[in-house]
Amino acid sequence: MNKLPAYVLTVLLAGLTLVLGAPAASAHGGPIKLEVTGDGADNVNVLVTYKKDGHPVTEIVEATLKATSADGRSFGPVPLRSAPEGQNLYHSAEPLPSGEWRVTVTATEPSKAKATVKVKAGVVAASPVAATAPATGQATGQATGQATAPARNKAAAPATVMDDQDAMGTPLKSGIIVLVALVALAAWLALAWRHRRGVRR
Repeated sequence: MNKLPAYVLTVLLAGLTLVLGAPAASAHGGPIKLEVTGDGADNVNVLVTYKKDGHPVTEIVEATLKATSADGRSFGPVPLRSAPEGQNLYHSAEPLPSGEWRVTVTATEPSKAKATVKVKAGVVAASPVAATAPATGQATGQATGQATAPARNKAAAPATVMDDQDAMGTPLKSGIIVLVALVALAAWLALAWRHRRGVRR
């Protein structure tokens, strides 16, 4: 007669374990990937994602950058710093001197990774003073486009955060739905058991 309550308790504990285990199951881990590119000026962009699914690495990334120029100069190693444009985007803590560089980025946390690319650093030359009116208008348009680019990047950062939150929240919602279904099943079994006892009496 006591088997049914024990069975109901087992079902509820299984559902609770499923719900609590959902966030842990959705957590990322494993090898990471470094995508290194020049930023068009005197620094580099390092995008850090997981190799397995391509999702952004939201954990703290510990990495350094060192570089060798075409004329034999050396730079670094210097640490990477998180960029305000995105949670998985990093920049060198110090700008690269002008020139062509062979850049190597080495990460140690949350897992080891390494990437080497060639980039060109340097300030773009200013337009001549005797520029024509169309050329001046074109330069103004380029400057306006460059000014709006950081704003677009900052606007994209919250979207990245929301996407990651959605990815983390979906397993939790599924677990809650399963738990509700299990509770309903347990209640139905309890009612059936009571009804059966009443019939027998």
